[in-house]
Amino acid sequence: MSVLPIYLDYNSTTPADPDVVEAMLPYFSQRFGNASSVHRFGLDAESAVRLAREQVAALINANPEEIIFTSGATESSNLVIKGLGQNPGISRKICTVSSTEHKAILDPAESLKLIGKQIEKIPVLSTGLISSPVFETLVDESTFLIAVMLANNETGVIQPVSQFAKSAKGAGSFFLCDAVQAAGKIPIDVKELGVDFLLLSSHKLYGPKGAGVLFISKRVPRSVILPLIDGGGHESGLRSGTLNVPAIVGFGKACELAKSRMNEDSLKVINYRNQIERALLAAFPQIVINGIDAPRLPNTLSFSVPGLRPKQLIKSLKLLAVSSGSACTSANPAPSHVLLAMGISTALAENTIRISLGRTNTQEEIDHSISILIETIGRVTS
Repeated sequence: MSVLPIYLDYNSTTPADPDVVEAMLPYFSQRFGNASSVHRFGLDAESAVRLAREQVAALINANPEEIIFTSGATESSNLVIKGLGQNPGISRKICTVSSTEHKAILDPAESLKLIGKQIEKIPVLSTGLISSPVFETLVDESTFLIAVMLANNETGVIQPVSQFAKSAKGAGSFFLCDAVQAAGKIPIDVKELGVDFLLLSSHKLYGPKGAGVLFISKRVPRSVILPLIDGGGHESGLRSGTLNVPAIVGFGKACELAKSRMNEDSLKVINYRNQIERALLAAFPQIVINGIDAPRLPNTLSFSVPGLRPKQLIKSLKLLAVSSGSACTSANPAPSHVLLAMGISTALAENTIRISLGRTNTQEEIDHSISILIETIGRVTS
């Protein structure tokens, strides 16, 4: 029998894979050296970090020297956005971001207004996709940075990033891609994408919390980014501080596992997602599947139920660990900015559930979840 509540919130965070935990454990005790030390203990730690850098790079077809370790994707995004925005050598004034970006992009971008920069937001269609003609009108010689996420954390909608990055390059703008939700779920090739910067987060792909990555293309001079943290010159001078070796080792192992298991995991979760989606639409034709007409991540399902009191549905689903949108803003009473940007009404956005499936879900859990969803939605809509 399934253990309740059933966890259906893998876009929020994932459990560390047992192989990841096993790889990390020695670096808390027996192999505890500082990766910056030159004695045997330090060299052992440095070797482990080097391997992890190679494992992360392999997942996204990057070079190891293009990988910078941070505490998480939020730090990575702040490093790029503020590090570029505060550089007096960059005279361009506009930072352009898609309207459905994660708050880890939107908030640091907004902070640049304090130093005289301007922010432009790229609208999206009702599908959640960016209109290419509209994008082209917002890219010109006044823009220093453009940010478009690869896959949305709430709807799973996948953007044609390579096309946008090419346009950005033609305009002489830097391009930042948040690939946090896409990593491990769909193939990522930074060379094909053509991005300058790309963000990854360990805990989204069965690694530990507290570890992130900033990919910086070798085309980009490191000197254009001003570091947020000074004090030792670690990570090519961009992120000073003693490296969190256990977490970095775990991140590397998680990337290695993600690369080897991606096809297996994706086939499993897309089957589960389709089962839930079909069952909901069959039982309740009025349900709106957000992003259904766009390419989506295989594990993500966002749906809205019309005609309910605000937040009635999320309060009723106590037996399922789901979210109303991004986990980072679930406590925020405001409706999802992603759904509003897609033209969804406030009332409908407030009765939206995000289900995100993962490696450890089982068919029994899916069957049980479908029963709970149908019973609960039937009760609150009757």
